[in-house]
Amino acid sequence: MSESTYRIQGNSGEWEVIIGLEVHAQITSNAKLFSGAATEFGAEANRQVSLVDAAMPGMLPVVNRECVRQAVRTGLAVGAKINKWSRFDRKNYFYADLPQGYQISQLYHPIVGEGEIEVTLNEKDPDSATRTIGIERIHIEQDAGKLMHDQHPTMSYVDLNRCGVALMEIVSKPDMRSPSEAGAYVKKLRSILRYVGSCDGNMEQGSMRADVNVSVRKPGGELGTRTETKNVNSIRFLQQVVEYEAQRQVDLIESGGAVVQETRLFDAAKGETRSMRSKEDAHDYRYFPDPDLLPLDLDDAFIDECRASLPELPDVKRHRYESDLGLSAYNAAVITAEHETADWFEVLLAEGVAKQGKAETDVAKQSANWLMSELFGALNKLGKSLDESPVSPAQGAELLALVADGTISGSIAKQVFEIMLETGQNAEAIVEEKGLKQTSDTGAIEAEIAKIIAANPDKVEQYRAGKDKLFGFFVGQTMKAMEGKANPAIVNDILRGILG
Repeated sequence: MSESTYRIQGNSGEWEVIIGLEVHAQITSNAKLFSGAATEFGAEANRQVSLVDAAMPGMLPVVNRECVRQAVRTGLAVGAKINKWSRFDRKNYFYADLPQGYQISQLYHPIVGEGEIEVTLNEKDPDSATRTIGIERIHIEQDAGKLMHDQHPTMSYVDLNRCGVALMEIVSKPDMRSPSEAGAYVKKLRSILRYVGSCDGNMEQGSMRADVNVSVRKPGGELGTRTETKNVNSIRFLQQVVEYEAQRQVDLIESGGAVVQETRLFDAAKGETRSMRSKEDAHDYRYFPDPDLLPLDLDDAFIDECRASLPELPDVKRHRYESDLGLSAYNAAVITAEHETADWFEVLLAEGVAKQGKAETDVAKQSANWLMSELFGALNKLGKSLDESPVSPAQGAELLALVADGTISGSIAKQVFEIMLETGQNAEAIVEEKGLKQTSDTGAIEAEIAKIIAANPDKVEQYRAGKDKLFGFFVGQTMKAMEGKANPAIVNDILRGILG
């Protein structure tokens, strides 16, 4: 999709939408940013709160080194500049779920500078156009607690378990021009974070959420006033926010009104945004350097260690699958979109190479096609994810090896696979138990073919008169007579020899 494709149609003509995202990603760490309190999701309210998190007098924060390391690794993964010197600031505001009366963040000197992410605009067509979305910065900050309004008819409760949890705020440049581009950006960013292991990307649990900045303008004109819709926790909702908010702003402007810079909330039930509060500027928060924390001063050895710890990232892996393994662009893109899928595939491939004694390039396409068509289809019907698969990669490789060496046919393999899904048995055991081995006995195959030809003289005559498509009829009848156990290659050879 090009910039010019997505437009809002108003009474005065077309409008362009400008989108920037601030993604808050919870850093993978066993402890909080400035305390040793646990970060496990789902704990009983207020059971993971240290004296530091509760802002008890005299308590001083101590930076969690692992959180810094994960932020640097994330920055390196998106090709961003790592700032060796960064500083923590206090963002002052007062709210019931913020015991300190301020949030420790990094306004002026973030740990990570500019980077970029390349997204494919049509995920169903990896050969489609790509778009580079700029990243302005990544900074580290502590999360606030959580207000619970549904626990009591007249009061709101406060849960401080989340208070002090480490977040990366990943701020994009205003480079996106459509809901689909915004969705593609978040999907790709989530994939990278999960590959790196710096965030689990679980949007439902709130460990990754986005603030959506939207403005509209006449195509190529001056930037309009933006609004920010807070804490959107799904890609589908994010796209709905962009669509609704862009249309709302266009309607407001064309009716003689003006867009107000403000913070808004998204009502998922109604599919609309509503005003929350006027948007504050930085000076309203009275930022100043946190006096309890020294600046972060990173050395080259630390950054090099972070770089060396990175896995093969999705874009690199996808290109390798295409160039080295010969996978199609679509298969490579789907398999590498999530690291769990890529990991599963690589075990399947390694097991297949070992069992078949062939090169990776000879096994890769068979493995990828089976994974995407047979296994994904079966898991979808069962309502299971890949990590819940009843069939392991080693078992899948064993099944494919039986097909490759001619022990069973492709159609028999489907039957064996169904039994594997139900019982968890290995493919070889099922084939032996059910007597499903493919036969290459030419005598038995020739005998069945002779019967079929004798029973269908009219079709034999039509085939020999030039109706080539009837060849498939004879193959099908032979396989049926042999209960699917005949070797298809041998069947084809014998039929061609007899039919001429």
